[in-house]
Amino acid sequence: MSQADLSPRRLRSRIRRLARQLGKTELVLLGTIRPRWIAARHGASRKRLGPYYQWTFKAAGKTVTVNLSPSQVKPFQVAIDRQRAVERLLAQMRRLSRQFLAATTKGVPRRKPQQ
Repeated sequence: MSQADLSPRRLRSRIRRLARQLGKTELVLLGTIRPRWIAARHGASRKRLGPYYQWTFKAAGKTVTVNLSPSQVKPFQVAIDRQRAVERLLAQMRRLSRQFLAATTKGVPRRKPQQ
C-alpha cells in the first residue's frame, strides 16, 4: 500500500504516532563531530598527536568550532543523532500532513483547458 492510498483516518493516526515520538525527544544538537590529529616534530622524529575532537555548527550564519573532551564526544554525538532523527520525523509529518489536508479540504476548482 502506497502512502497516497491511505485514508484520512489512517493518515491522522500515523501523524499522531510520529508526534508522540517527537514529544519523547530530549537533547538535540545541530552540527558534526570530527576527530583531528596534529603533526608534531620532536627533534628529528615526527608524531601525530590526537585524536582531538571538534564539534562544528552554524550560528548566526557563521561556522562555530568547539573543542570537546573525550568524555563529551558520546553525549554530544547522541544529541546530534537525535537531531537528525527529528528532521526525518518532521519530513514524514510534513508529507503525511500534506496528504491529509489534500484529502480533507476542498481546493480551488481547476479551470477547463482552453481550446
